[in-house]
Amino acid sequence: MSVVRPKKNLGQHFLRDQNIARKIVESLDVSGNVNVLEIGPGMGVLTQYLSVIPSIQLSLIEIDKESVEYLRDNLQNPNVRIIEGDFLKLDLASHFEFPLFVIGNFPYNISSQIFFRILEYRDRIPQVVGMVQKEVADRYCASPGSKTYGILSVLLQAFYHIEYLFTVSEQVFIPPPKVKSAVVRLTRNDRELPEDEAALLQMIVKAAFNQRRKILGNALKSAGIQTPPELAGLRAEQLSVDQFLSIVRFVKSAKMHDV
Repeated sequence: MSVVRPKKNLGQHFLRDQNIARKIVESLDVSGNVNVLEIGPGMGVLTQYLSVIPSIQLSLIEIDKESVEYLRDNLQNPNVRIIEGDFLKLDLASHFEFPLFVIGNFPYNISSQIFFRILEYRDRIPQVVGMVQKEVADRYCASPGSKTYGILSVLLQAFYHIEYLFTVSEQVFIPPPKVKSAVVRLTRNDRELPEDEAALLQMIVKAAFNQRRKILGNALKSAGIQTPPELAGLRAEQLSVDQFLSIVRFVKSAKMHDV
Protein backbone atom coordinates (compact mmCIF):
# COMPACT_ATOMS: atom_id res chain seq x y z
CA MET A 1 0.00 0.00 0.00
CA SER A 2 1.63 3.27 -1.13
CA VAL A 3 -0.53 5.90 0.54
CA VAL A 4 -3.63 6.16 2.70
CA ARG A 5 -6.62 8.08 1.41
CA PRO A 6 -7.67 10.77 3.96
CA LYS A 7 -11.24 10.15 5.11
CA LYS A 8 -13.48 13.13 5.76
CA ASN A 9 -15.74 11.24 8.17
CA LEU A 10 -12.71 10.54 10.40
CA GLY A 11 -11.52 14.16 10.27
CA GLN A 12 -8.22 13.07 8.70
CA HIS A 13 -5.77 15.75 7.57
CA PHE A 14 -2.34 14.19 7.12
CA LEU A 15 0.64 16.33 8.08
CA ARG A 16 3.24 16.36 5.30
CA ASP A 17 5.80 18.83 6.70
CA GLN A 18 8.70 16.92 8.28
CA ASN A 19 10.03 19.96 10.15
CA ILE A 20 6.67 20.49 11.85
CA ALA A 21 6.49 16.77 12.67
CA ARG A 22 9.95 16.87 14.27
CA LYS A 23 9.03 20.02 16.19
CA ILE A 24 5.87 18.38 17.61
CA VAL A 25 7.81 15.30 18.74
CA GLU A 26 10.53 17.46 20.29
CA SER A 27 7.81 19.28 22.29
CA LEU A 28 7.18 16.11 24.29
CA ASP A 29 9.22 16.70 27.42
CA VAL A 30 10.23 13.21 28.54
CA SER A 31 13.22 11.89 30.46
CA GLY A 32 14.00 8.31 31.40
CA ASN A 33 12.03 5.31 30.20
CA VAL A 34 8.39 6.29 29.57
CA ASN A 35 5.27 4.90 27.95
CA VAL A 36 3.96 7.05 25.09
CA LEU A 37 0.68 6.72 23.23
CA GLU A 38 0.21 8.37 19.84
CA ILE A 39 -3.45 8.93 18.94
CA GLY A 40 -4.38 8.79 15.26
CA PRO A 41 -0.95 8.26 13.66
CA GLY A 42 -2.32 8.07 10.10
CA MET A 43 0.67 7.34 7.89
CA GLY A 44 3.15 7.74 10.75
CA VAL A 45 4.65 11.17 10.16
CA LEU A 46 5.10 11.68 13.92
CA THR A 47 5.63 7.97 14.57
CA GLN A 48 8.86 7.84 12.54
CA TYR A 49 10.48 10.35 14.94
CA LEU A 50 8.93 8.94 18.11
CA SER A 51 9.93 5.35 17.30
CA VAL A 52 13.68 6.12 17.23
CA ILE A 53 13.78 7.62 20.74
CA PRO A 54 15.33 4.76 22.71
CA SER A 55 13.76 5.65 26.07
CA ILE A 56 10.19 5.57 24.72
CA GLN A 57 7.97 2.51 24.80
CA LEU A 58 5.64 3.54 21.97
CA SER A 59 2.05 2.47 21.30
CA LEU A 60 -0.24 3.73 18.55
CA ILE A 61 -4.00 3.73 18.46
CA GLU A 62 -5.70 4.14 15.08
CA ILE A 63 -9.36 3.65 14.19
CA ASP A 64 -8.79 3.62 10.40
CA LYS A 65 -8.18 0.08 9.11
CA GLU A 66 -6.35 1.36 6.02
CA SER A 67 -3.93 3.38 8.16
CA VAL A 68 -3.33 0.38 10.44
CA GLU A 69 -2.43 -1.78 7.42
CA TYR A 70 -0.12 0.94 6.10
CA LEU A 71 1.67 1.26 9.45
CA ARG A 72 2.07 -2.51 9.81
CA ASP A 73 3.57 -2.68 6.30
CA ASN A 74 5.85 0.35 6.60
CA LEU A 75 6.97 0.82 10.21
CA GLN A 76 10.58 -0.24 10.59
CA ASN A 77 10.51 -0.65 14.38
CA PRO A 78 9.01 -3.99 15.52
CA ASN A 79 8.81 -2.76 19.13
CA VAL A 80 6.06 -0.25 18.32
CA ARG A 81 2.67 -1.63 19.35
CA ILE A 82 -0.24 -0.84 17.01
CA ILE A 83 -3.77 -1.01 18.39
CA GLU A 84 -6.67 -0.86 15.96
CA GLY A 85 -9.46 0.82 17.92
CA ASP A 86 -11.16 3.94 19.20
CA PHE A 87 -9.29 5.92 21.86
CA LEU A 88 -12.59 7.27 23.17
CA LYS A 89 -13.80 3.76 23.96
CA LEU A 90 -10.55 2.08 25.00
CA ASP A 91 -10.05 1.07 28.62
CA LEU A 92 -6.58 2.56 29.03
CA ALA A 93 -5.93 0.78 32.33
CA SER A 94 -6.17 -2.66 30.70
CA HIS A 95 -3.93 -1.76 27.74
CA PHE A 96 -1.16 0.43 29.15
CA GLU A 97 1.20 0.85 32.04
CA PHE A 98 1.05 4.24 33.71
CA PRO A 99 2.21 6.96 33.73
CA LEU A 100 1.33 7.40 30.07
CA PHE A 101 2.38 10.35 27.91
CA VAL A 102 0.02 11.21 25.04
CA ILE A 103 0.81 12.84 21.69
CA GLY A 104 -0.93 13.24 18.36
CA ASN A 105 -2.30 15.22 15.47
CA PHE A 106 -5.80 14.92 16.88
CA PRO A 107 -8.78 14.60 14.50
CA TYR A 108 -10.60 17.95 14.63
CA ASN A 109 -14.04 16.41 14.93
CA ILE A 110 -13.24 14.61 18.22
CA SER A 111 -10.46 16.71 19.78
CA SER A 112 -12.65 17.97 22.64
CA GLN A 113 -13.81 14.42 23.38
CA ILE A 114 -10.17 13.31 23.47
CA PHE A 115 -9.40 15.92 26.12
CA PHE A 116 -12.43 14.99 28.22
CA ARG A 117 -11.14 11.41 28.10
CA ILE A 118 -7.67 12.55 29.15
CA LEU A 119 -9.23 14.34 32.12
CA GLU A 120 -10.67 11.00 33.28
CA TYR A 121 -7.09 9.71 33.53
CA ARG A 122 -5.56 13.01 34.69
CA ASP A 123 -3.63 11.41 37.58
CA ARG A 124 -2.02 8.89 35.22
CA ILE A 125 -1.35 11.09 32.18
CA PRO A 126 1.38 13.58 33.16
CA GLN A 127 1.73 15.27 29.77
CA VAL A 128 -0.09 15.71 26.47
CA VAL A 129 1.25 17.27 23.26
CA GLY A 130 -1.48 17.67 20.69
CA MET A 131 -2.24 19.47 17.45
CA VAL A 132 -5.79 20.85 17.30
CA GLN A 133 -7.67 23.62 15.50
CA LYS A 134 -6.20 27.01 16.40
CA GLU A 135 -9.51 28.26 17.80
CA VAL A 136 -9.71 25.19 20.04
CA ALA A 137 -6.15 25.78 21.27
CA ASP A 138 -7.06 29.41 21.99
CA ARG A 139 -10.05 28.18 24.00
CA TYR A 140 -7.98 25.80 26.12
CA CYS A 141 -5.51 28.59 26.94
CA ALA A 142 -8.11 31.35 27.47
CA SER A 143 -8.27 33.42 30.64
CA PRO A 144 -11.38 34.47 32.60
CA GLY A 145 -13.17 37.37 30.92
CA SER A 146 -12.44 36.13 27.41
CA LYS A 147 -15.25 35.17 25.02
CA THR A 148 -13.37 31.95 24.21
CA TYR A 149 -13.13 30.95 27.90
CA GLY A 150 -15.37 27.93 28.37
CA ILE A 151 -15.92 24.49 29.85
CA LEU A 152 -12.64 22.89 28.77
CA SER A 153 -10.67 26.06 29.58
CA VAL A 154 -11.66 25.65 33.23
CA LEU A 155 -11.50 21.85 33.48
CA LEU A 156 -8.14 21.49 31.73
CA GLN A 157 -6.57 24.43 33.57
CA ALA A 158 -7.78 22.96 36.86
CA PHE A 159 -5.44 20.00 36.40
CA TYR A 160 -2.88 20.97 33.75
CA HIS A 161 -0.48 23.79 32.98
CA ILE A 162 -1.29 24.64 29.34
CA GLU A 163 1.17 26.10 26.84
CA TYR A 164 0.32 27.32 23.34
CA LEU A 165 3.48 26.27 21.52
CA PHE A 166 3.08 27.30 17.88
CA THR A 167 0.65 27.87 15.02
CA VAL A 168 0.56 25.57 12.00
CA SER A 169 -0.48 26.67 8.49
CA GLU A 170 -3.29 24.97 6.56
CA GLN A 171 -0.89 24.33 3.67
CA VAL A 172 1.18 21.64 5.42
CA PHE A 173 -1.68 19.12 5.40
CA ILE A 174 -3.24 16.76 2.87
CA PRO A 175 -5.98 17.79 2.32
CA PRO A 176 -5.56 21.35 3.66
CA PRO A 177 -8.17 22.10 6.35
CA LYS A 178 -10.13 25.35 6.16
CA VAL A 179 -8.61 26.62 9.41
CA LYS A 180 -5.21 27.05 11.00
CA SER A 181 -3.96 24.56 13.56
CA ALA A 182 -1.93 24.91 16.72
CA VAL A 183 0.14 22.70 18.97
CA VAL A 184 -0.44 22.78 22.72
CA ARG A 185 1.36 21.10 25.60
CA LEU A 186 -0.48 20.14 28.79
CA THR A 187 1.63 19.28 31.83
CA ARG A 188 -0.06 17.96 34.96
CA ASN A 189 -0.04 20.46 37.83
CA ASP A 190 0.05 19.52 41.51
CA ARG A 191 -3.68 19.97 42.21
CA GLU A 192 -5.28 16.86 43.64
CA LEU A 193 -9.03 16.54 43.99
CA PRO A 194 -11.04 13.64 45.41
CA GLU A 195 -13.13 11.98 42.70
CA ASP A 196 -16.41 13.31 44.11
CA GLU A 197 -15.10 16.91 44.00
CA ALA A 198 -13.76 16.48 40.45
CA ALA A 199 -17.15 15.17 39.31
CA LEU A 200 -18.91 18.06 41.09
CA LEU A 201 -16.54 20.56 39.46
CA GLN A 202 -17.39 19.19 36.02
CA MET A 203 -21.12 19.34 36.75
CA ILE A 204 -20.91 22.94 38.02
CA VAL A 205 -18.75 24.17 35.14
CA LYS A 206 -21.00 22.57 32.51
CA ALA A 207 -24.17 23.96 34.14
CA ALA A 208 -22.63 27.45 34.37
CA PHE A 209 -21.43 27.61 30.76
CA ASN A 210 -24.46 25.91 29.25
CA GLN A 211 -26.37 29.04 30.27
CA ARG A 212 -23.46 31.46 30.05
CA ARG A 213 -25.66 34.52 29.42
CA LYS A 214 -27.33 34.08 32.78
CA ILE A 215 -25.78 35.18 36.04
CA LEU A 216 -24.34 32.26 37.96
CA GLY A 217 -27.00 32.23 40.66
CA ASN A 218 -29.73 31.65 38.06
CA ALA A 219 -27.72 29.31 35.81
CA LEU A 220 -26.79 27.00 38.67
CA LYS A 221 -30.17 27.23 40.40
CA SER A 222 -31.86 25.68 37.37
CA ALA A 223 -29.39 22.76 37.74
CA GLY A 224 -30.24 22.44 41.44
CA ILE A 225 -26.90 23.86 42.59
CA GLN A 226 -26.56 26.53 45.24
CA THR A 227 -24.14 29.42 44.57
CA PRO A 228 -22.08 31.29 47.19
CA PRO A 229 -23.72 34.77 47.56
CA GLU A 230 -20.51 36.63 46.62
CA LEU A 231 -20.38 34.86 43.21
CA ALA A 232 -24.09 34.65 42.41
CA GLY A 233 -24.16 37.90 40.40
CA LEU A 234 -21.25 36.97 38.12
CA ARG A 235 -21.34 35.10 34.80
CA ALA A 236 -19.47 31.87 34.13
CA GLU A 237 -16.76 33.44 31.97
CA GLN A 238 -15.81 35.84 34.79
CA LEU A 239 -14.82 33.10 37.23
CA SER A 240 -11.30 31.75 37.69
CA VAL A 241 -10.56 28.07 38.25
CA ASP A 242 -10.09 28.79 41.97
CA GLN A 243 -13.50 30.47 42.15
CA PHE A 244 -15.16 27.46 40.54
CA LEU A 245 -13.39 25.27 43.08
CA SER A 246 -14.72 27.49 45.86
CA ILE A 247 -18.26 26.71 44.61
CA VAL A 248 -17.40 23.01 44.79
CA ARG A 249 -16.35 23.40 48.42
CA PHE A 250 -19.45 25.50 49.19
CA VAL A 251 -21.81 22.89 47.68
CA LYS A 252 -20.01 20.02 49.39
CA SER A 253 -20.13 21.80 52.74
CA ALA A 254 -23.85 22.56 52.34
CA LYS A 255 -24.53 18.89 51.57
CA MET A 256 -22.64 17.81 54.68
CA HIS A 257 -24.70 20.17 56.83
CA ASP A 258 -27.90 18.81 55.31
CA VAL A 259 -27.04 15.26 56.32
